[in-house]
Amino acid sequence: MKFVDEFRDAELGRVVAGEIVAAVEPGRHYKVMEVCGGHTHSIYKYGVDDLLPSNVELVHGPGCPVCVIPMGRVDDGIALAHEPGVIFTCFGDMLRVPGSSQTLLDAKADGADVRIVYSPLDALRIAKQNPEREVVFFAIGFETTAPSTALTLRRARAESVGNFSVMCSHVTIVPPLRALLESPDLRLDGFIGPGHVATVVGARPFQFLPDQYGKPVVISGFEPLDILQSVLMVLRQLGAGRATVENQYARVVPWEGNLRALEIMAEVFALRPHFEWRGLGFISQSALRISDAYAEWDAEERFSVPGVRVADPKACQCGEVLKGVIKPWECKVFGTACTPERPIGTCMVSPEGACAAYYNYGRFAREREVA
Repeated sequence: MKFVDEFRDAELGRVVAGEIVAAVEPGRHYKVMEVCGGHTHSIYKYGVDDLLPSNVELVHGPGCPVCVIPMGRVDDGIALAHEPGVIFTCFGDMLRVPGSSQTLLDAKADGADVRIVYSPLDALRIAKQNPEREVVFFAIGFETTAPSTALTLRRARAESVGNFSVMCSHVTIVPPLRALLESPDLRLDGFIGPGHVATVVGARPFQFLPDQYGKPVVISGFEPLDILQSVLMVLRQLGAGRATVENQYARVVPWEGNLRALEIMAEVFALRPHFEWRGLGFISQSALRISDAYAEWDAEERFSVPGVRVADPKACQCGEVLKGVIKPWECKVFGTACTPERPIGTCMVSPEGACAAYYNYGRFAREREVA
């Protein structure tokens, strides 16, 4: 298939759904986690879950890059934004992420110079245009977005842009998956692997799932037929008693990943010993810091960052949603006190957040699940 409409063919979707029904074992309940928030949005937007039999349950995972940033880290960014002479730059979906007392949007309203950028190169350009100001880029995301930050830091060094720095909050995908599998309150049968991350790291890093935990994983694209086919591939592995890594998204994802991107990341970044994840706590070796060779452009070295750990609001259950323990609508503030317009937690803010996906596309699905 070549064109996007082919991946949204309703008739073909019904055919694949029929094959899924044939692949399930009567009386057995299947839990398959879609790791990436992009998959969650496609599932609700296109009604993929409506085509699945009732004993096949899709569970949301911790693959939303904005959602996993802890509140204390947001506070650190807001503190930097309030530093005199600083232009604080970030992606648009970070603006309304709640800190302990305000958001970056609130900080902007209070007079902080907070600007939306579409890439870290935009932030570097702002730095070159404002040599008398300090420009900080708030870098977030999994391995998907880390190469662009790395390339920007290389350019900053090559062009000797001394008033540019990065607050690095990039995270990695494998450690949180290990943490989930070792959690006693979640049973999973298999995984739909994150296609965007895999375009950089490849399919090979997910081999630990079948090798060490006996769980099948299928790297998936993001169109509805991609996801349906990936669910079918997971179920067929389970039916055959197999567990391996399969690459449904082979049209984009190479097995070994983007070797050049990985090489640049290894040059610019190093692993953090510990990093806090919203809902998952501290996970060792799960995030990236700027390497010593690029420390001159590390905002955490250049400025005094509070680094205070802040507990989530008691009413917010983003942590349980991110771990797949509850569905978004099971949170007691979902759709009432917490909405996309006035979010309490990050899962309702981000375009990839499970709560935002459910609120925008799946509000009537709650009635179907209850029924």
